[in-house]
Amino acid sequence: MRRLLLVAVLLLLTPLAFAQVYKWTDASGTVHYSETPPPSGTNYKQIKTNGSVDPIATPAPATNDKPDEPAATAAAEPMADTPENRSKLCTSLKANLAALQGSAPVVMQQEGKDVALDDSQRKVHTATAQAQYEQYCQTK
Repeated sequence: MRRLLLVAVLLLLTPLAFAQVYKWTDASGTVHYSETPPPSGTNYKQIKTNGSVDPIATPAPATNDKPDEPAATAAAEPMADTPENRSKLCTSLKANLAALQGSAPVVMQQEGKDVALDDSQRKVHTATAQAQYEQYCQTK
């Protein structure tokens, strides 16, 4: 009975050992991973799996490829409430309000994609920026 159970478990694990994953990048730069091959004529790499869901290596720390943009972190630490930081925040909020209240289209990056705000989204962002400006930048 034990041998039969052992054979059944080994047979169930066999597909994991022979799983094949294909990796390729499409014309828009999106990286795809699939168990089925990409369309013919596409350059791809075959990736061997080890049957584990744990990463083989620890991920490298995020680097900032664009020096003029701040690095995004999963758990950003709050900034100290100093006059210099508050001044930067207020300057940023003023610029955001001017853009949101202007007539030019406003484009924001959401989930790595540039998305133009519609009128309702624009109103929500304007109200949020205005409330933050009133809270942090107007002296009472």
